[in-house]
Amino acid sequence: MKSFLLEIGTEEIPARFIPRGLSILNEGVSRLLNSFAIDYGLIHEYASPRRLTLLIEDVAGKQQDRTVETMGPPRKVAFDDSGAPTKAAEGFARSLNIDTSALRIVKTDRGEYVSAIIEEKGRRTVDVMGEALPKMISSLQLPKSMRWGSGTIRFFRPIHWIVALYGDEIVPFELEGINSTNVSYGHRFLSPAAIPITVPVNYVSELSANNVIVDPDERKRIISDGLKKIEAQYECRVPDDRELLSLVVNLVEYPTVVLGSFDEKFLDLPKDLLVTVMRTHQKYFSTDDGKGNILPYFVVVSNTKSDNNETVRRGAERVLRARLEDARFYYAEDRTRPLIDYVEELKNVTFQEKLGSLFQKTERVTELCAFIAEQVGIEKRDYILRAAKLARADLVTGVVSEFPELQGYMGQIYASASGENSEVSSAIHEHYLPRFAGDKLPSSETGAILSLADKIDSIASFFSLDLIPTGSEDPYALRRQAAGIVNILHDRDYPISLDSMVNKALMALGASDKNREALTKKVLRFFHPRLEGIYLSQGHTIDIINAVLPSENLIIRDINYRLALLTRLKKEAEFPDLLAAAKRVYNILVKARPGGVNPSLLREDAEKNLQKAVSHVKERISASDFKSLLELKDSINTFFNDVLVMDKDPEIQENRISLLFTVKALFESLGDFSKLA
Repeated sequence: MKSFLLEIGTEEIPARFIPRGLSILNEGVSRLLNSFAIDYGLIHEYASPRRLTLLIEDVAGKQQDRTVETMGPPRKVAFDDSGAPTKAAEGFARSLNIDTSALRIVKTDRGEYVSAIIEEKGRRTVDVMGEALPKMISSLQLPKSMRWGSGTIRFFRPIHWIVALYGDEIVPFELEGINSTNVSYGHRFLSPAAIPITVPVNYVSELSANNVIVDPDERKRIISDGLKKIEAQYECRVPDDRELLSLVVNLVEYPTVVLGSFDEKFLDLPKDLLVTVMRTHQKYFSTDDGKGNILPYFVVVSNTKSDNNETVRRGAERVLRARLEDARFYYAEDRTRPLIDYVEELKNVTFQEKLGSLFQKTERVTELCAFIAEQVGIEKRDYILRAAKLARADLVTGVVSEFPELQGYMGQIYASASGENSEVSSAIHEHYLPRFAGDKLPSSETGAILSLADKIDSIASFFSLDLIPTGSEDPYALRRQAAGIVNILHDRDYPISLDSMVNKALMALGASDKNREALTKKVLRFFHPRLEGIYLSQGHTIDIINAVLPSENLIIRDINYRLALLTRLKKEAEFPDLLAAAKRVYNILVKARPGGVNPSLLREDAEKNLQKAVSHVKERISASDFKSLLELKDSINTFFNDVLVMDKDPEIQENRISLLFTVKALFESLGDFSKLA
């Protein structure tokens, strides 16, 4: 057994695509080896901005010998009435290089078919891979891939070379004019010459000798060690930023850590503005004093040797200085006016072509905030309405126009500078929360209600235009916003239904009564998978979740309450018997309609006793004693054993069905027992 190496060399791949691209390549090659019955060992993934590489240990020299059954045409098509093979059978046999006498009949779910057992001798791995790799590479479903030039292959960036080696033997194939070889290339500037790879196991060391650290984990270690040395040498702290570190790792092939500085006058800028300029726009690491106070230093990871550190430092400082000057100018300019003055300018910013301006959205959200505050019992709403009015004003400021990722944060800064109350200021920032799964929630009442209103309005707005997420497509992040709404309602325990908020939002959008009803149902169905996912993550079972999730009047607080109660009830030893009795009730009522119970028509002792049990349990449930439901099982079973529900007398029959509906109503005070397992 020998090692196999596949390197696809390209123009610079965007850093954020490299990890996923490498994973997809691994999946493709693994699937190929498995499908051709080629044994293999450990797979090593390597990558840099100019290459994706797999090095696979202990790859067998040939395929395993295989016995393969191939299905052919149906028996009645393959053989005539006398049993002689037809042209269909002869053609099938000929395609497999066998005689028709080798065909056999097998029974399948679809009837009798002709099949053939073929003994396949394993072929050389080099030959198999040479034939299969071009098709595999061409079929990779890479993110943001496209065709380049006159080629037909979709890839991140144009492919320039391919290395394919099994041991010291080249695996020969051609891919749109590019022939596989054993020749790779070093660092674009430090070692641009071709590098013959002798054998796969020497790949990492031979590239390293040509200034390419091809192992991402090794580059990460080098960068991390460099950051620690700077921390120790300059008595500062480089905040832990794993996302930036992972990104920078895939921006360079030969990482060198360099410390730079900037003028202390820029420390007057808000902290997040400073960090954003460095981190997001320049991919630099910021530094602080260990207490969160920004220092006038930054760290850049260069793609060259330490001999060039001074040149790298001066260049990085010059670029950063220009960006900080821009930020400083916009920040000063923005503060010449109070934040409220920017609200009118939202009339000139389109929220969505058919939904009007951001000013119109602001008005809708303000109205919805007032409604939610009233429904949850908040009397003092001045701060909420003020925050709603100012929430989007920072979108037309200079800083946010230049650094849009700071929306909300700059709104909070500008609101505070304008003399707004601290709760109003913080709510402007918090109404964007949560921004992703696991993110923090709004800490203030004002922020929570504003966040709910804004997200509900967005979902209702896009649903009204039938712009509903499908599959993996969710361009307006409605799934994330729905999850945020659920988490806030769960956290705040508000006694308000999603139905009422969605309906109110649709009213503000001018939807008709008929459309509001249909759209509200559609939105609630959209929320159900979000709720299921959240409750499953909390350890609840799917049957209980489905039982307590209503199709309407969806109040998160109520769902949480019934979920906890039903979970406890289901753990009772008598619950299986109760569930069996409940399902007898549900089954007989599938096509029935409820009516009123007439006590004078209750003839049998069993039905009279069931009515008494219903009254007793109903009273206990009103005192939150849901365990009393267990007392119904014997009365229900006796009723079904002793009473003929479908009596010949229509009045008695209808009365007994109505009695069973009162039983069902008790169960459904907790949930739909028909969905329990």
